[in-house]
Amino acid sequence: MVATDVDGTLIDHEERVTARTKAAVDALIADGVPFVLATGRPPRWIDPLIDGLGYAPLCVCGNGAVLYDSAADRVLASQTLDVDTLSWIAELAERALPGCGLAAERVGARAHDAATPQFVSSPEYEHAWLNPDDTAVSRSEVIDAPAIKMLVRLRGTPSAEMRAVLAPLIGDRADITYSTDHGLIELSAPGVTKASGLATVAQRLGVERSTIIAFGDMPNDVPMLSMVGHGVAMANAHADAIAAADEVTTANSEDGVARVLERWWI
Repeated sequence: MVATDVDGTLIDHEERVTARTKAAVDALIADGVPFVLATGRPPRWIDPLIDGLGYAPLCVCGNGAVLYDSAADRVLASQTLDVDTLSWIAELAERALPGCGLAAERVGARAHDAATPQFVSSPEYEHAWLNPDDTAVSRSEVIDAPAIKMLVRLRGTPSAEMRAVLAPLIGDRADITYSTDHGLIELSAPGVTKASGLATVAQRLGVERSTIIAFGDMPNDVPMLSMVGHGVAMANAHADAIAAADEVTTANSEDGVARVLERWWI
């Protein structure tokens, strides 16, 4: 099985699946090899990848919290932080990181489930990237329903520093990681990582972990890169991802994923 992160890994800096990458993925799919996306993105941000790949893969979304069948547009499973835990994390974060903003990522039965406000944020929350589908709510409304992820944003503070402050305080009550260096950390239910999500997929498909190739570039990819048979970090990857990988390929802007896959397919 081949599993890959999306941003900074599979797609280039213009968020495109290049022709070379598409050809490599086409070849492995034609050979009957399962191809899985493992991303911090929610299901509703998968559509552009389906368009670029010309293929609707099984997806591990939300850093492992959601298993999403993009071909059927169906959420197969999800793991959430409960309201009590969200409230506890919110109070802890606001004390430890004064001035931070809070947001919550939720999921419904489908990628675009109108019955579920998918992303809600407090007035203090500043986005680390363009997010056109945000619902601005009061601070209390951010934490009033279970969420697949809580996001804590503190502009101007490196994400690694934020994690270093919060992780000892949170302990094992939530899993904490980050996918950008720009003042944003992401919290999931305990033990929920891309590795746990990918392990579920491997079990469903009858694939041994030792036969999985995985690609990634950020700390949220480290558990996945560590658990597979062959973990590949991008040249543009965070130092933690490079340290966890078995190999470093070229950057995402230089078809790094395709260059590795072409050894077996094409």
